[in-house]
Amino acid sequence: MPAPVTAIVESATQISPNFIRIVFTGPELKVVGSDTPLYDQRIKLIFPNPGQPLPEFPQEGLWYEEWAKLPEDSRGVMRTYSIRSLERTEEATRMTVDFVLHIAPGLTGPASTWAASAAAGDEILIVAPRLDAEYMGGIEFAPGAATKVILAGDETAAPAIARILEDLADSDIPGTAMIEIPSDDDALAIEGPSSIDVKWLPRNGRKHGELLMETLALHHEETEAAATSEGELVWETPVFSATGEQITESNPRSGDYYWIAGESGVVTSIRRSLVKEKGLDRSQVAFMGYWKHGVSMRG
Repeated sequence: MPAPVTAIVESATQISPNFIRIVFTGPELKVVGSDTPLYDQRIKLIFPNPGQPLPEFPQEGLWYEEWAKLPEDSRGVMRTYSIRSLERTEEATRMTVDFVLHIAPGLTGPASTWAASAAAGDEILIVAPRLDAEYMGGIEFAPGAATKVILAGDETAAPAIARILEDLADSDIPGTAMIEIPSDDDALAIEGPSSIDVKWLPRNGRKHGELLMETLALHHEETEAAATSEGELVWETPVFSATGEQITESNPRSGDYYWIAGESGVVTSIRRSLVKEKGLDRSQVAFMGYWKHGVSMRG
């Protein structure tokens, strides 16, 4: 894992009832970047404990082990996020991260708590791709030669979906993005390709994940009907299992590619529906459980 860098809050703006957008800058961010599209690039953020300074530890070599050895009350907390945007100029590098302010009443975690009160000048540590280091991994979006992409997730996946869409802005690949959000006012601007239809799914009080699963199931049924009338599709998008084994040959010719992320239980239900019940090949789908109801996720 690359060494962390110190990032300074330049601005914190509540952009909807449940999203706050924080722009980070600082001289150490100049080494952050990538020669490839960001897509759903995962990064690590280390937040200080309330009222505490940033943890101090050697930030080169085996820095993670040194950080983990620190007492809990001084090492802060590490959480995984995705990059909403990364802007590099001669003057400065700015990284934007969108935070969900709360998943459900009473379940606000340390990252959301920090973001809700973040102000210009606040500092955190960020572990992200560096121009001076080997690629750190963390991109799951890999459609290969798929002829259609389907992106689906809840509000925690919205920033990654938005980044994927904007990195595909010059593409003409068709597809659909389905994003379940808490309310109508949480629909955000995305400058993606016109060939991909973005469907915002406001829950407005409905059970978390219910609307997303219904919409995705309906979409798959419509896709199956179209495929039946047009002939069978060959689906061989390369994906690796959780154990690291290659699921299929990496030589896709055509077909749909599904990228699904959000609450772990919902993602598991969608996986069961698409793979076990509807017979979708595992090589066509990337499943990511970003969080889990009732569990404080680490790192």
